[in-house]
Amino acid sequence: MFTGLSAFPLTPMDEQDIDETAFAGLVERLAAAGVDSIGALGSTGSYAYLSRGERARVARIAVEHAGDVPVMIGIGALRTRDVLLLAEDAQKAGASAVLLAPVSYQKLAPEEVYAHYEAVARSLSVPMCVYDNPGTANFQFSDELHGRIAQLPNIGSIKIPGVPSDAAEATARVQRLRALIPAHVTIGVSGDWFGATGMNAGCEAWYSVIGGLFPKTALAIARAAQRGDAAQATRLSARLQPYWDLIACHGGSLRVTAAAASLLSLARSPCLPLPLKAIDGADRAYLARLIEELELA
Repeated sequence: MFTGLSAFPLTPMDEQDIDETAFAGLVERLAAAGVDSIGALGSTGSYAYLSRGERARVARIAVEHAGDVPVMIGIGALRTRDVLLLAEDAQKAGASAVLLAPVSYQKLAPEEVYAHYEAVARSLSVPMCVYDNPGTANFQFSDELHGRIAQLPNIGSIKIPGVPSDAAEATARVQRLRALIPAHVTIGVSGDWFGATGMNAGCEAWYSVIGGLFPKTALAIARAAQRGDAAQATRLSARLQPYWDLIACHGGSLRVTAAAASLLSLARSPCLPLPLKAIDGADRAYLARLIEELELA
């Protein structure tokens, strides 16, 4: 469940409703490509903008259209009470795992985060991935806290927010965390431009946004790293530098991914919840050229 390429698709929507047909098509596309798992309702899935009922529908659609590919469902919310309800919905939908970020408005203390994960982990019948995303959750994990949480029941993986760009430093960073967590808990890298470096450094999984839209491109990188061909994984990732640069210019993958999905007619436009907007104008035209030149589709 928590190894290889985990692809995180967009949840296409407008101000009226979720585009269930488009979302089902994205999930089916990932399953057909042979990704190792699908992560629905991650940050690119806009989970924080959806009601409980909408999230339950997305979870059901993801599981129904994923075929034999295991599905992980994001259950992050401000209150522990609400996370427990979302976990129940995800499990009823048939999720193989859940993904939990310590979402906050008030800044959380480490003990509060630990108690949050403890309450949820002990209620689960499926494994959990700990979602370490300081950019959106406004919380910075320490390795020591990861180590404590990893000892809880039903913890299966830790999703870290990138690694150092230097290969030796990246390996050292992964090894420091590995020394603090049980052997059965995997480490997965996120931040797509870190994917090759993270897997080459010893991360067992790549939790990937580009994999959610361009699975063949991401699979080529992941499979190279998995077979120990670090040079090839690095080359394939470096080739995508213009795409990584465009993402960096827009504060992350979401706005670029939404524009790319509409350019490929995989989702109608607009496909993000307001006030979020996909990139447009000259950047959208540049993205269209990149998709063609880099053969992403």
